[in-house]
Amino acid sequence: MLKTRVITAVVLLAILLPVIFVGTPAQFALLAAVIVAAGGWEWGRLVGLNGTGAVFYGALALLGVGLTWAGGWMLSPIWLKPAAVFWVLAGPYTLARRPATKGAWRGLLLVAGPVLLIAAWQALCLARERGVAFLLSVLVIVWLADTGAYSAGRAFGKRKLAPSISPGKSWEGAVGGWLLVLAVAAAVLASGLQAPTIVSHLASTQGLGVGALTLTMLVAFSVVGDLFESQLKRQAGVKDSSALLPGHGGVLDRIDALLPVLPLALLFV
Repeated sequence: MLKTRVITAVVLLAILLPVIFVGTPAQFALLAAVIVAAGGWEWGRLVGLNGTGAVFYGALALLGVGLTWAGGWMLSPIWLKPAAVFWVLAGPYTLARRPATKGAWRGLLLVAGPVLLIAAWQALCLARERGVAFLLSVLVIVWLADTGAYSAGRAFGKRKLAPSISPGKSWEGAVGGWLLVLAVAAAVLASGLQAPTIVSHLASTQGLGVGALTLTMLVAFSVVGDLFESQLKRQAGVKDSSALLPGHGGVLDRIDALLPVLPLALLFV
């Protein structure tokens, strides 16, 4: 399993890094669109669509990206607000009530899926337009929160965060991830880094105090996104969203925490 995970990671980095660092914004947008299509297919499967239905569902998400791109709306945040509203309202509701994936709730998930994925794609494009450093700074918030939560959870975790959804997560881990994000943000500001980042943007436009609160909110919603997908998988009776990434699960397994963070972060800029 470890060998498979490493090979998959190397292949993914060999594709992603050149596109991020030396590719054009259009090439990056195209790669992100492929990720959206795969995520749409997985989302469809998790909410109960059959094989053909899930394929068409992924194609629908890709069509939305194409229409947004062709219509010249790529850099107009038309998808960010509805996605943010969903995450702010439906995300916590899902974790609190754990509604079954059927009836009206299933209908809402079917409608919301493409919107959330297209919004994530648009947020990625908007971040890339501000520069590679800015794009990476948004992604790193989620990666640091996850890494800090894993490390702190293993070392200090006692109080379960959501035992019925993801038994391995703890409140101590979540706090550890949050503290790591704030510590790295402070280090970035102290370094005097000239490249624009979301940290420098928040500090200059909101001030240190409000900027720290914004980062705290983004970390909280990274946890919401992670638990939201875990809830979908649990109700679908699957361990991973798919097997597209050998050793790592599916695309949604890798971007679940990013789905709420990306539109919320870009709305602030």
